[in-house]
Amino acid sequence: MGLAELILPRAQAGRALWLLAGSLAVLAAAWTFQALGYAPCELCLAERNAFYAAAPLAALAAVSASRSRPGIARALFVLIALVFLANVALAFYHVGVEQHWWPGPTACTGALTGPVSAGDLMTSLNSVHVVNCDEVQLRLLGLSLAGWDVVASLGLALYAALAARLGR
Repeated sequence: MGLAELILPRAQAGRALWLLAGSLAVLAAAWTFQALGYAPCELCLAERNAFYAAAPLAALAAVSASRSRPGIARALFVLIALVFLANVALAFYHVGVEQHWWPGPTACTGALTGPVSAGDLMTSLNSVHVVNCDEVQLRLLGLSLAGWDVVASLGLALYAALAARLGR
């Protein structure tokens, strides 16, 4: 066994762990902003799905790499890159909705939890604040959270693609 065979699995596992950490960091930030009162809209919630999907895929890639299965890890890196590229498109669409470049989804979201009576339903409806997808909740350094999602997803997609390429 050569030096490359010893180093490559560790490097691939490390890259996978960075992708896992990046996914979890974005999710933690989203949950934190939500806990601070910045309610997510329908598109915000949909954009989180990429991170929910990428985290276990990255964990599987780390396990595959650590068990000297570079082909499986490489395939998972490609899949992760595709997941994040799809999210770049969704997040860019969201930015366009926020900027009124095009219309957003017509469906509304809310936090109804299945009230039992008509009175409970009315109380719930009166207390729910539905966030429209074209309303920017927060800007950081000039970008909305959807804009930052474009940046984060593009960065993670490029990193995953690079990890797949370096894993040859």
